[in-house]
Amino acid sequence: MAKKIGVAILGLGVVGSGTYKTLVDHHDFYLKTQQVDITVEAVLDKDLTKMKELEIPQDIIAKSIEEVVANPNVDIVVETIGGIGAAKDFVTTALREGKTVVTSNKELICKFSHELERIAKRNHCGLYYEASCVGGVPIIRTLLDGLQANTISEMMGIFNGTTNYVLTKMAQEGKSYEAALKEAQALGFAEADPTNDVEGFDSMFKLSILSSIAFHTKVPYTKISREGITKITETDILFGEKLGYALKLLAIGKNTDKGIEVRVHPTFISNTHPLASVNNSFNAVFVKGDAVGDVMLYGHGAGSLPTASAVVSDVLFAATHTDIKYSTFKNTSTAENNVKFVSDFTSAYYVRIFVEDVTGSLAKISGVFSKCGISICAVSQNGTATDGKIELAVITYKTSENAMKNALAKINNSGFGSVQTVIHIEDEPKA
Repeated sequence: MAKKIGVAILGLGVVGSGTYKTLVDHHDFYLKTQQVDITVEAVLDKDLTKMKELEIPQDIIAKSIEEVVANPNVDIVVETIGGIGAAKDFVTTALREGKTVVTSNKELICKFSHELERIAKRNHCGLYYEASCVGGVPIIRTLLDGLQANTISEMMGIFNGTTNYVLTKMAQEGKSYEAALKEAQALGFAEADPTNDVEGFDSMFKLSILSSIAFHTKVPYTKISREGITKITETDILFGEKLGYALKLLAIGKNTDKGIEVRVHPTFISNTHPLASVNNSFNAVFVKGDAVGDVMLYGHGAGSLPTASAVVSDVLFAATHTDIKYSTFKNTSTAENNVKFVSDFTSAYYVRIFVEDVTGSLAKISGVFSKCGISICAVSQNGTATDGKIELAVITYKTSENAMKNALAKINNSGFGSVQTVIHIEDEPKA
C-alpha cells in the first residue's frame, strides 16, 4: 500500500511554482516508482494572481503559517520564500510543530542551520536543503550518500550561474562587464540588484554549506575570503586566453595539513580543466576524494524546474526514509576551537599594472616583487603607451596571499605604479 504524504508549499515564486507543478505533474510517476502518494495539501503566498495562473484549488490556499502547521494532513513543509526574515520564522514554526522542512534557502541554511537543526532534533523531524546549493545539481546528496566512503580533500566549483553567464559573454563575444550583466538581467539570470551574485555572496553561502558537509566540520561563511567579478575587464580575459586560461568565479575549499582553506574569487584555470568548459548559466562542482579520485557534477544551477527537481528529491527522500539524518559534524554557530583555517594561502597570480612609460619602470616593479619574496614567471606589455602610461601584465609563480598583498600595497604607494586587477591562478603559471 502506498504511503500518503501531504506537502505544504510556502512561496510561489520561481522555485515554488516549479515545485508545485513538478509534484502535481509527476504524482502518478512517484506513486509507481517510489510507492508514495504525494499531494499538495496547502499553499501559502500573498500573490493571488500566481494562484490563479497555477490553477491552485481554493480549498488548499492557506492564509497563515499557523493554518498550515495546524493542518494534520501536512507532513512536509517546503519553504521557497528566500531571505532570512519571514522564511526563518515560518521554518521555525513548522519545525516546532514537528513538520519536516525542505528548503531551497541558502542564506537561511548558511547562517542558521545550527539553530534550525537543534529545533528539528528536539521535535523529531527532518531538515533537508539539497536545493540550497547549485540548483538542480545533486551535490549534497552525492556528498552524503555517494561519496561518504571518501575523505574529501578538495572541492572547487562554479556555484553561481549569473557570474558564469557574464564571464562567458565577455570571453566569447568580447562584451564589457556592464553589457554582459545588462544582458543577463534582461534574460532573468541576474536580479535588478545583482550584488549578491557579482560580489560573490551567493557563492560564499553555498561554499560554507558544502565545505561543512564535505569536510565534516562547521565552516562559517565568516571564514571565507570573498571577491567578486566587478573589476574584471575584457583585457584581463583576453590576456588569460593567450596563456591558455579560462576565467571563472570559483568557490574553492581545501582540507589541508595546515588547516581548511575556503575562498571565492575570480580565477584563471587551465583551459584543459573540466571546469573551463562550463559556460553560460551552467554550474559545476569538482570534488577530489582519496578513494574515488576526481569527480565532477554539472548542470543547471538555477531555474524553476531544475531547482524544483532538487526540492522534490528532498521531499521524496523524506517521504521514503523513516530514519532522520542530521549533520555529520557538530553544527554550531561558529567553528570548533580545534579547527584551523588558512587565510595566508598559496597561489600564483596575474597582476595588471599601469606604470609610467619611462626607462626603469619594469625594473622598479620587479624590484618590489623581489623584495616581497615573489618570483615573476612572465611579463607582457599590453598595447601601446597612453597618456604617458603603459599597461603591464605580470604572472607570478606561487606565493603567499600576504606576500602578494604586501607587494600590491607597495606598488600602489610607490608613485610609479597603479594596480588595476589581481586574479588568482589555480594551476601552475604559464609563461
